[in-house]
Amino acid sequence: MSSIDQQFVEYVVKSLVSHPDAVKIERRIDEKGVLLELTVDPEDLGRVIGKHGATAQSLRTLLRALGTKNDARYNLKIIDNGLPIEQREARPKRETERVDHLEPETPAEEESELESSLPGAEEDDVDSESESDRYSKTRRELEEMDDLDL
Repeated sequence: MSSIDQQFVEYVVKSLVSHPDAVKIERRIDEKGVLLELTVDPEDLGRVIGKHGATAQSLRTLLRALGTKNDARYNLKIIDNGLPIEQREARPKRETERVDHLEPETPAEEESELESSLPGAEEDDVDSESESDRYSKTRRELEEMDDLDL
């Protein structure tokens, strides 16, 4: 017969996972208190641990609350019985766009054509302003925008 702590963890974990029949909880009493060893299907391991361990930490917090009620100290150990790292499917990498605000989006020839077509733009002004000056000016403008309270 399983204890209330085992039943509690089993109920919560089975609600989270895709393979509830693979959830197994072993209970041991050691010098530090009650140790619950949780084993789940390898596909569900990520769900039980959660992003940055948030779900596992929440389970431990709930167990701590249960321990306060029962005057016991509970520890939860999640057993990784999955495949070796080499055989696991690699998560698909997210493709991120690299946005470089300081590099021109168009080739230099097109850029000069665009600038010269702007009203009030003179070719002498465009040619006299060097590329590093434009970068410096853009950096200053961005720094000023950071100072705004929006």
